[in-house]
Amino acid sequence: MPLIPNDSIIDEMESLLNIASDFTRLKIMYTISEDEKSVNEIVSEVGASQSLVSHQLKILRKANLVSTRREGTHVFYALADDHVIALLNVVYEHVTEE
Repeated sequence: MPLIPNDSIIDEMESLLNIASDFTRLKIMYTISEDEKSVNEIVSEVGASQSLVSHQLKILRKANLVSTRREGTHVFYALADDHVIALLNVVYEHVTEE
């Protein structure tokens, strides 16, 4: 049987999974999973308002799920690291199993 992480780690895991489990945030993460994108590109692909996308990106950044790169006045968003896409892939594989 695997060792259960301490309560502090479990708490952080719960928080991260709660943040990642939002419908719009999941769509945003998939939108930027292969290449970085600007807010306008994300808005167009996700089909949500700019204010909603910006708010969700702020939450994802705070949780270290998304990183940013500034180019002049434009900000580009990408997944923070390979762990995020791995998490998305594991969940996808689990829910699409037969």
